[in-house]
Amino acid sequence: MSNFEDNQYLTFKIGEETFGIGLLNVKEILEYTHVTTVPMMPSFIPGVINLRGNVVPVLDVSDKFFKKKHSPDKRTCIVIVEVPESVNGARMDIGLIVESVYEVLSIPSAEIEPPPTFGSRIRVDFLSGMARQSSGFILLLNLIRLLTVEELTALEETRDEATHLTSSNAV
Repeated sequence: MSNFEDNQYLTFKIGEETFGIGLLNVKEILEYTHVTTVPMMPSFIPGVINLRGNVVPVLDVSDKFFKKKHSPDKRTCIVIVEVPESVNGARMDIGLIVESVYEVLSIPSAEIEPPPTFGSRIRVDFLSGMARQSSGFILLLNLIRLLTVEELTALEETRDEATHLTSSNAV
């Protein structure tokens, strides 16, 4: 059972590229919604959303990888993923703004190659591998390396502050 699930990937579009995330890390897919701006965050972190009472930081993947902000449209989604290891060792939910979600694919391990050492338009340390498909490659994201330790620390502090503010306002 785990072998089958481990090879399942949610695929989505960012810019001209198709990306994939291990399905076990995906918690849910939301229609794009208003993101509350948080001061002093990097440009690729436009803010946070309230997800059933939980503050979830949101990352604009297009801005992070290509330095090009994505203008949301009707196909834009926020994919809620669980980052396996954050700064304090706990898991952390992050929303990824993606242009459109494609499908869930089963990709056999034999079809996954290591990331290239050159020639990619994004930093290869963000990738866990590349899956060859008839239409080209699917770039498989490494969620642990998507953000630096400093960025994760800033996100956790922002989430904690926003959680504190919303809970103290509720009183």
